[in-house]
Amino acid sequence: MTIMVENQVSTARRDPRLLLDAVRPHIKECTYNVLESPGSGISLWEREIQLMMRDNIMLRDMAERIMANAIAYTVTAMERPEIHIGVGKIVDIGVHTLILDTPVYFAFCEVYNRGKYKHHAPLIERRNDGLVIRTADVLREQGFDPDTELWAMDGADCSPCDNKVPDSH
Repeated sequence: MTIMVENQVSTARRDPRLLLDAVRPHIKECTYNVLESPGSGISLWEREIQLMMRDNIMLRDMAERIMANAIAYTVTAMERPEIHIGVGKIVDIGVHTLILDTPVYFAFCEVYNRGKYKHHAPLIERRNDGLVIRTADVLREQGFDPDTELWAMDGADCSPCDNKVPDSH
């Protein structure tokens, strides 16, 4: 009898919550609003979740799912500019929440985009070519655990972003 022992390959998964919180020391602008104002003694993750829930009608669980995928997408767009990726309408809510919190987003760009600002340059027309589903696969390759349900909801209906423009997503 032959027994084969397979080595288990353990792939470290990247935690979007930790990636977001890691930019805190790099926030240089509007520090009072982000770091010192009443109620600001929270993690950046908690800040973005609260901002998303403030501006959108959703439960915390959904806000956390969306933000985790938005962080994974944004980091991947910065790390892999040569790959065309895009988000659907649902995950795009989290991307916009992050981008609109400019002091946090600037720090995010500093840490994950080598200090260069990553523009948001949407196209007018939405794409319908399955790019969203392919993006979830790219996130997996980058060590993230994309929420299959969120990506499938807009599987063929990509947000109108174009990362072919230099420094855009």
